[in-house]
Amino acid sequence: MSDKPVVVYGASGYTGRLVCEYLRELNVPFIAAGRSKEKLQAGLDTVPGLETADYEIAEVEHTPEALTKLLQGAKALCNMVGPFAEFGPAAVEACLDAGVHYMDTTGEQDWMIQCRDAYGAEFAEKGLLLSPGIAQMYTTGEIAANYCLENPGLDTLDMSVFWKGQPTVASTATIVQNAVLSKAYYLEDNKLVEWPADAGLYSLTVPGQHELGLALPWGGTSSPIWFQNDPRVATCKVLGGVINRPLMEAVPGLVAQMLELTAGKSLEETRQILAGVAAQVNNAYPPRENPRINISIDSVYASGPLARAHCVIYGNCNYKQTGLLQAWSASQVLHSAPRRVGFASACQAFGHRELHGVLRSFGLSMEAITTYNG
Repeated sequence: MSDKPVVVYGASGYTGRLVCEYLRELNVPFIAAGRSKEKLQAGLDTVPGLETADYEIAEVEHTPEALTKLLQGAKALCNMVGPFAEFGPAAVEACLDAGVHYMDTTGEQDWMIQCRDAYGAEFAEKGLLLSPGIAQMYTTGEIAANYCLENPGLDTLDMSVFWKGQPTVASTATIVQNAVLSKAYYLEDNKLVEWPADAGLYSLTVPGQHELGLALPWGGTSSPIWFQNDPRVATCKVLGGVINRPLMEAVPGLVAQMLELTAGKSLEETRQILAGVAAQVNNAYPPRENPRINISIDSVYASGPLARAHCVIYGNCNYKQTGLLQAWSASQVLHSAPRRVGFASACQAFGHRELHGVLRSFGLSMEAITTYNG
């Protein structure tokens, strides 16, 4: 048992280190956990100012039993160990056994649906939050959608997210596995509908620039799942892309190659093949984000029969946004119960204006630009 209230699992990775960095800035004690103490120490030694944080390092096996033991005495787990459909169940089951709030950074719809259907009710019964998908790529767009939905007469969300930067090693592995092993859905008339697998790239208008952006469903993202049971919303579509045309143009070919390589293979064989492909695509940590270069753009058009709204949130350093959103969300459950327990998004649990306010206070987001006609 530890006296540290937050556990960061996967703390040696790029995003995990940022969560630790922001927990330090929020003055929250934590355990930095992972499967290799040596790797954890090497990763955390690169985090600026971490020597002033109240933390300890813990090596742990990836089993429900070992993780449950680690979580004794804690209140929140920030899980960075993906792909989550593969590695998430052990962490979620440990949180249930230990009575700990659960958060991760997933965009895997199949994992989110599993969280909702298999674990949501039990988390709610215990007064615990189960919140997968707290990350810039999903939460900041949900914040923008909720700004639009503060206005009446809207029932349809057309959402996009763009960013400049390089995916991390873990993000690349998750994207690769998601592309082959999972379907992507959008919400239409309150039902989940599969995106066409052979549609290729979509051309979208990117607010603030003349050049069109290239986008993909990117696994469908979390918003169609969060808004599926929202009485204000009937339809929700999300597309996303990197503001790097050559990179985006290469994605459909890479996916076709992976499908060919894994055809007829077992699930275990497929995962091994995809892990190898991901390592070839990206096997090195990207450099620390530069706010002049690494920008993010979340845009939401909301519509109804006789109303229109548009919200744009310009930000920078999307991985820093993710690290802060995770750390701040964890800090909140230490002081009071979230607004909603069980399966719930960060916006549902803590409030979209509160989350955006935190991003703005740390210099990671502009004020939302919102227009409404109705």
